[in-house]
Amino acid sequence: MTVEPFPVVRVAHVAERESTPAWLVEHLWGEAAVGFVGGTPKSCKTWLSLELAVAVASGRPCLGRFRVRRPGHVLLYAAEDSAGAVRHRVAGIARARGVDLQRLAVGLIDEPGLRLDLHAHCERLDATVRKIRPRLLVLDPLVRLHRGDENSAGDTSMLLGFLRQLQREYGVAIVLVHHVRKTPAGQPGQALRGSGDLHAWADSNLFLLRKKGRLELHAEHRGHPAPEPVVVELDKQELHLRVVEHTEREAKPENPLAERVVALLKTRARTRTDLRQELRVRNETLGEVLLRLEADGRVTRLNGLLTVPRSGP
Repeated sequence: MTVEPFPVVRVAHVAERESTPAWLVEHLWGEAAVGFVGGTPKSCKTWLSLELAVAVASGRPCLGRFRVRRPGHVLLYAAEDSAGAVRHRVAGIARARGVDLQRLAVGLIDEPGLRLDLHAHCERLDATVRKIRPRLLVLDPLVRLHRGDENSAGDTSMLLGFLRQLQREYGVAIVLVHHVRKTPAGQPGQALRGSGDLHAWADSNLFLLRKKGRLELHAEHRGHPAPEPVVVELDKQELHLRVVEHTEREAKPENPLAERVVALLKTRARTRTDLRQELRVRNETLGEVLLRLEADGRVTRLNGLLTVPRSGP
């Protein structure tokens, strides 16, 4: 049997490209880049991935600030959220960006399970991307898309190799939503949970990291310099992420009650009833403060008790 050799082309005959790779979303995601939206639990990772999806599908600036160079179709797979929950979130983002939801070219893969470690599922995903030809594919979250050991280079390289093949064959940018272990001291990508191959594989990464009670958006790129981090927050009434401007951050005073709550919980974990009795405040007032502290990652719940998260590993 005759074996077909690989095609070879002289380097001098390769068409010249721009010295700097192009952007899909300016400063946030490279053209046809693969990578991660990462963060600790409850840090708005899914919200950020949906902000990217709405921006690319509509051509409107992501987060109202970061320009989209070439809009196009977007494909989503949400392993942890119902179709109705995804629609609710996307609708809120679309309203905030002035986009007609009915005309938004975001497609949801309506399948109860998608496994990147199953050959049949990979074939179906390949066929779907080939049919739709999206500019962006969002898979949320990675941990629900396989049953391998994410700390094993062998297991992860198989998944990442398939996704890189999709990216190269169809020119599609791919976003994987994933967790980080903790707030890193160095590059945020080094804290991605699992094998070091994950960080090495990525072209663009976005990380949502809580620092001093604020949620910061950090970007890393293989072919671009990293922009300055920005502070973002979830608008729970309008249902979208928004950039918090520097003037807003300076003008926003600390809530004295919030500081008292944190100080008490640092001494020991407590129930909400215990807190209310010690602080002598209305239940509704305490509830609003706890909601904000939990959203900021300054307070968490453990075995039915409110506590302050431990710092460090």
